[in-house]
Amino acid sequence: MTATAYARRIAHVDQQVEQLRSLVTSGADLAAPVPTCPDWTLEELVRHVGGALRWSAFLVAHRADADVPDERIPLLRGPREQGDAGELGAWLDGSGRLLTDALRGAEPDTPVWSWFTDRTAGFWARRVCNELAVHRADAALAAGRPYEVVPEVAADTIEEWLGIVRFAQRNPEVQDIAALRAGGRTLHLHATDAPTGLDAAWLIELADEGVVWSRAHATADVALRGPLAEVMLALHRRAAPDSGSLEVLGDRALLDLWLERTRWS
Repeated sequence: MTATAYARRIAHVDQQVEQLRSLVTSGADLAAPVPTCPDWTLEELVRHVGGALRWSAFLVAHRADADVPDERIPLLRGPREQGDAGELGAWLDGSGRLLTDALRGAEPDTPVWSWFTDRTAGFWARRVCNELAVHRADAALAAGRPYEVVPEVAADTIEEWLGIVRFAQRNPEVQDIAALRAGGRTLHLHATDAPTGLDAAWLIELADEGVVWSRAHATADVALRGPLAEVMLALHRRAAPDSGSLEVLGDRALLDLWLERTRWS
């Protein structure tokens, strides 16, 4: 990861934490259920996000070479008081600052433990940036608010997710994903509104040796096309593939197979 890309991701983390904090403190019902995370209320979602920020900040700040137990991370669970939007928003803001300060105090290639093959500070800048993009959508749905995401973040969220799927295929405990070794059948993701200079089309092959992909416009067994943000949300099952401005062309059952077998995200 280049220093420029690293700095941009840190800036996007900052921006997205502020967007989520603003939603929390602008009258949203913290007890509202999250439709896309049915076990959580909006407050529980925000506490999860803030905890992830603090956990990753601790890893980066301490140059961890292994995972750390929860009890070592101060205020991991958030404010003691439930239902206080001001306290929750301030805690979330502080959680974000802990992470961005830790990331700015490291280089993108600084060694840091992670659960992935990339064990650097750069991994955590990318992972948290993209997790924020998805969970902000969850929060917006729960609060009935509009959702926006920077195009380069939406595209990178898709790209990173494909890598995570391939990584999970190497884990025999993730059994459902074995069905994605589908003899080379193909999916095409196509963003219809990508800004100039951003290639936002993917050809995904469900190869027997594991998922492979490239940035390409090509004919496939099934295509999902529409605005970039909506394509990203559909891939993460935050929107139905045929809702909004999205369109499915070709073998819908293959797209449904992909979405069903990646439900562990």
